Amino acid sequence: MSAQEWDERYGGQERLFSDNPNDALVAEVAGTAPGQALDVGCGEGGDAIWLARQGWKVTATDISRVAVERGAKIAADTAPEVADDIAWVRADLAVEHPPARSFDLVSAQYFALKKDRGEEPLRALLAAVAPGGVLLYVGHDPAGFPPDAEFDPAEYVLPGDVAKLLDDDWQVEVDEIRPRTGEGKQDHPHDVVLKARRVR
Repeated sequence: MSAQEWDERYGGQERLFSDNPNDALVAEVAGTAPGQALDVGCGEGGDAIWLARQGWKVTATDISRVAVERGAKIAADTAPEVADDIAWVRADLAVEHPPARSFDLVSAQYFALKKDRGEEPLRALLAAVAPGGVLLYVGHDPAGFPPDAEFDPAEYVLPGDVAKLLDDDWQVEVDEIRPRTGEGKQDHPHDVVLKARRVR
């Protein structure tokens, strides 16, 4: 979807997503030492606000200007104590790449990146992880989509596609399909979770 299409989707309703952080993010990041985080496809900021509350300095990016403006307002209204710890950035990460080796955590939760954009956006996300940092890439289990679904998961980058790009600079800590426990589990009961740490 284009930036305009995402703006229209967000603009068409008061709230598109809940303010709760995603299951896998909480499971994999809670209790870890905070640092600099990049929240890819941040939407209205549920993950970014949760990360900031855990002590992270967050760069929250989304292709939709409506989403990032709404996220900033929600943070200011509901989490003023951490609002200054989140930088909201409208960016198409398929063409606007984050700074290399700058983030202790790069989190991409259900990031809708089409495969026809090529490998460059994925390699840029990998490059953004600092030595010792973590990439957390989560997607819906493709097996959970009905065959007649309008959304074809095969057209989008999945965690397995990201895993294929990892070389000896990376150590895979999690690569699994797991049940969802929070909101959305009725529509997508399982997620594919990839967590990889840059070792050098």
